[in-house]
Amino acid sequence: MTPRRGERPPIPEPLPAPVVDAHTHLDACAAGRGVEADAAAVSEMVDRAAAAGVGRVITVADDLAAARWAAEAATWDDRVFAACAVHPTRTADFSDEDKAAIEALVRQPRVVAVGETGLDYYWDYSPPDAQKDAFAWHIDLAKRVGKPLMIHDRDAHADILAVLDAEGSPEDVVFHCFSGDLDFARACVDRGYVLSFAGPVTFTNARPLREAAAFVPADRILVETDAPYLTPHPFRGRPNEPYCAAYTARAIADLRGVDVAEFAQVVSTTAERLFSLPSVTSHDSERQGLR
Repeated sequence: MTPRRGERPPIPEPLPAPVVDAHTHLDACAAGRGVEADAAAVSEMVDRAAAAGVGRVITVADDLAAARWAAEAATWDDRVFAACAVHPTRTADFSDEDKAAIEALVRQPRVVAVGETGLDYYWDYSPPDAQKDAFAWHIDLAKRVGKPLMIHDRDAHADILAVLDAEGSPEDVVFHCFSGDLDFARACVDRGYVLSFAGPVTFTNARPLREAAAFVPADRILVETDAPYLTPHPFRGRPNEPYCAAYTARAIADLRGVDVAEFAQVVSTTAERLFSLPSVTSHDSERQGLR
C-alpha cells in the first residue's frame, strides 16, 4: 500500500555512528503537523532522531521571533543547539533594534552559529542591496563573536563569494544546503569553507550536486535536513524531520564509496569542531539509543 503523502517517512535503521543534523527548523516541523512547538514536541523529535543515529541537531532561525524561539529551545534538551540570524528574504526592514536583538541571542552559549544569512535571488521579498548589507553585518557579527557563519545561498553563488571576499570571511563558514555544482564546490573548498548537504543530494536528477558531494574533502562535509523541507529520496514531498539525516548520510557515503560508519564519524567530528559541540561519549550514545 502506498503511504499517504502527508505521512512521515519511516525511521531508518540507526547509523553505526552518530551524526549531527547541522541545519533544521524544529519550530516549523512542529507547526507543519499542527503541534505546539514546545519542549515536549522538541524532545519527541530529537528522540526520533536519536533512534536513527542522529544524536544532536542545530535548529535554525529565519527571523527574529524564530531566533528567540531557537535560542530558548536549545535550553530544553541537551541534544539541541541553535543558530540565529535574519534570513535574507526578511531583510527589507532590518533595523538597528533587530541587529541588537540578534547579537544578544548569538552571544548565548547554546547558540553555536550565526545563521542563516546570505543572499536569495529566487524570491523578491527583499531587495538585493538590503540583502547584501544585512549579509555583511552578519559576517562582521560572526567574526566579532567567534562563531561560524551559516550561509543561505539561493541562485546567488557569484555574489555570495563576492561579498565574502570583500568583507573578509570569518574563520569558519558553512554553506547550508549546498546547491552548487562541481566548479562552485571547488571555489568554496579553495576558500576553506564547509559544505553541508541536505536531501537534494539524494535526488536521482541532481547530477551536478552529486558530483560536488563526491568531490568535497571528507573533513569539509556536513549533513543536514533543512526540515521540514527537502525530504530525501525516496520520500520526496513527504514531511521531513531530523531523523531523515540518516538517509542522507547513507546516500552520501554510498555516493563516495566509503563505509557509512567511517563517513558518519568524520562528519560528526567536523560538526563538533565547527560548532564547538561536546564529543559524544559511549555513555551518551547508549543514553540516546544509538547503541
